[in-house]
Amino acid sequence: MSRQNRRQFLQESAGSLALAATVSAAPAQNKEKLTVAVIGCGGMGTGHLTRLVRNKQVQVAYICDPDENRLGKASKIAPQAKPVGDMRRIFDDKVVDAVWIATPDHWHAPATILACQAGKHVYVEKPCCHNIREGRLMIEAARKHKRVVQVGTQSRSTAHVIKAIERLKAGAIGEILVAKAWNSQKRRNIGKGKPGKPPPHLDYDLWVGPASMVPFQANRLHYNWHWWYNFGTGDMGNDGVHDLDIARWGLGVDTHPTTITGIGGKYFFDDDQQFPDTQYVVFEYPGNGKVGQKKQLIYEHRIWSPYTQEGYENGNAFYGTNGMMILGKGGGWKLFGPRNKLLESAEGGVDVQAHHENFLTCIRSGNTPSADIAINHLSSTLCHLGNIACRLGRMIQFDPHKETIVGDAEAAALVGREYRKGHWAAL
Repeated sequence: MSRQNRRQFLQESAGSLALAATVSAAPAQNKEKLTVAVIGCGGMGTGHLTRLVRNKQVQVAYICDPDENRLGKASKIAPQAKPVGDMRRIFDDKVVDAVWIATPDHWHAPATILACQAGKHVYVEKPCCHNIREGRLMIEAARKHKRVVQVGTQSRSTAHVIKAIERLKAGAIGEILVAKAWNSQKRRNIGKGKPGKPPPHLDYDLWVGPASMVPFQANRLHYNWHWWYNFGTGDMGNDGVHDLDIARWGLGVDTHPTTITGIGGKYFFDDDQQFPDTQYVVFEYPGNGKVGQKKQLIYEHRIWSPYTQEGYENGNAFYGTNGMMILGKGGGWKLFGPRNKLLESAEGGVDVQAHHENFLTCIRSGNTPSADIAINHLSSTLCHLGNIACRLGRMIQFDPHKETIVGDAEAAALVGREYRKGHWAAL
């Protein structure tokens, strides 16, 4: 699809947020094993690959990374898989049924859309996209080509989190008016770098892809790409999106917020990171505007914290009219009644394998996966809106139906991004 056609497609359909969480994908043929590929062989990609080579439902045909060193390490895990640097070689192979995309954020949407166009089902890491516009284009591609697109927010397939949400929806703490998500952990200083020459084992042009070209700098990658506007979405989009997704899920909102205000910046790290190391964002969902119908979602992070918050490094709190729940996706949850009386609790950990199984089951059945692209688009948009508000240092108003920022041209420009002119993956 050309960039112009994509833009037209976006304009025609942006008003329908519910678009399909009900649209079924085309079921896969009745194959004994699905043929899959892993694109991106860093930490998450290696984790997925390690699980997939042990999964009897699939055979890993390709591994892909523009870094030959990473490809070499991945080949030791999956020696039967063909190593390639360019993902287009995978998309061109009609034998491949599905791909796992564990690239930097700036590649999530282009790779997913290209995969859907090539007839592949997609498991893509979080956040689903680098910006709001891309998330909408991903939904359109998934629906048009009838592909299953699962996003790597594994809590959607994790038993103790599912149980917690069930209890909330059943009214265990009354009407939930406020939800909170936090990300408190200790990151590292990435230093201050200077432009240099890429190492011989890295195809830097391929790594940058459709993003604006910038000179190679050692502290931009590999993991450090998270902290640069051109490639990442900060820790709000990195780890925070997990807890924001749970907060939105438990709060029971299935649209975008209208008012976003945030404050944050570099309070601790004196380095090249562009995103805040300290951040506080508040989102308001107006409902019908009446008392009892408005909802508030709060997000905070301190990525210099050597301690946990409310017992969980990354967690959630739900505040209801009859009680509250404190939840950690990697630990469990506690449900309190009036006067902080503990009524119920559970333990558990994040279940990545269950998320894989949900994806594979939906490929065969054509059903909607637990972390469908339309679901995660709403949660990833919170990250983008929060980052925009903090970056500009002011409150922003968002139109949930048109998916545009209202009355602020500078902020509205950040709903999308500029791509490298003429690049084959530009959207």
